Amino acid sequence: MRPRLCFVGSMLGKHAGYPPDYAETLAKLFIQADYSVRLVSTSPYRLLRLADIIGSLILWRNQTDLFLINVHSGKAFGLADAASLTARWLRKPVILMLHGGNLPDFTSRHPHWAQRVFSRATAITAPSRYLAECVLLPQTAYIIPNVIPIENYPFRLRRRVQPRLIWMRTFEAAYHPLMAVETLRLLLKSFSDAHLTMAGQDQGMLEQVGKQIAKDGLEQHIRLAGYLHPPAKLREFSQNDIFLNTNRIDNMPISLIEAAASGLPVIATNVGGIPFLVQHETTALLVENGDACGMAEAVRRLLSEPKLAERLSQNGRCLAETFTWKRVQVLWEELFAQLLQQ
Repeated sequence: MRPRLCFVGSMLGKHAGYPPDYAETLAKLFIQADYSVRLVSTSPYRLLRLADIIGSLILWRNQTDLFLINVHSGKAFGLADAASLTARWLRKPVILMLHGGNLPDFTSRHPHWAQRVFSRATAITAPSRYLAECVLLPQTAYIIPNVIPIENYPFRLRRRVQPRLIWMRTFEAAYHPLMAVETLRLLLKSFSDAHLTMAGQDQGMLEQVGKQIAKDGLEQHIRLAGYLHPPAKLREFSQNDIFLNTNRIDNMPISLIEAAASGLPVIATNVGGIPFLVQHETTALLVENGDACGMAEAVRRLLSEPKLAERLSQNGRCLAETFTWKRVQVLWEELFAQLLQQ
């Protein structure tokens, strides 16, 4: 019998300007697979979200077999604390789902809090070896990758690429958008027709990025596209040739996998879970954290080495195809069966 599932976390995807949480995507896939699924909470206000989570877990206790709780760093860790405590008080199995490249650092700075929360888990999952190995856990984590609907990403093999770059992430310090601006500025010294599209939700740095673009006189070469919904995202992928990932911290960025699925050669900073996800010169080019000169040089390599661009484009698509729902569903169902037999 299929377990009745409840996904717990910040489910804000229905609100304008908020990207869907991965748990929302996962919940939809389980619904399509004929599972009974509930989600909480969609409230955009933290305290109301906390109250909604606790109240819903209590209210739904007899209609739920497994609580799947998102675990992020920072203030969001408090939601995981409250939700896991409530679920264990209800004597329900708890799966803690680790997410976010900053989680290893956060849990190392708050070890007692982290261990208290992790100790409530019936099982712990991680989308990558990076989180499974770098977060101190009281039990071995099950590695269950994130999913992308590969069929929704038309593939175009890139051979002779043009200096048309795309950066897509939230505008905040952890994702270092200014590095992408500097990379474009350096690249213009060699390629006067270079262009960069920057897309994503603003979390405090969009104004600073805009000012830097104006200061460097790059208004004709950088376009700020805002938050991209799926059709717009696919359009931007099709119109550009190289994907830049400038993050200072990272786990397993879905945006990188989406770009690779579309055939965009990827250049990424060698941080967090990135070297666990891609291999230098096979599925991506890796540069050091904050090294805009290195990133600009990597772009030049792709522009001058069509065989390298083709290899990264083809291998990137093959990498993305390992994140299909057909493969990942089996891993989740094996875990569910194991937990329900206990």
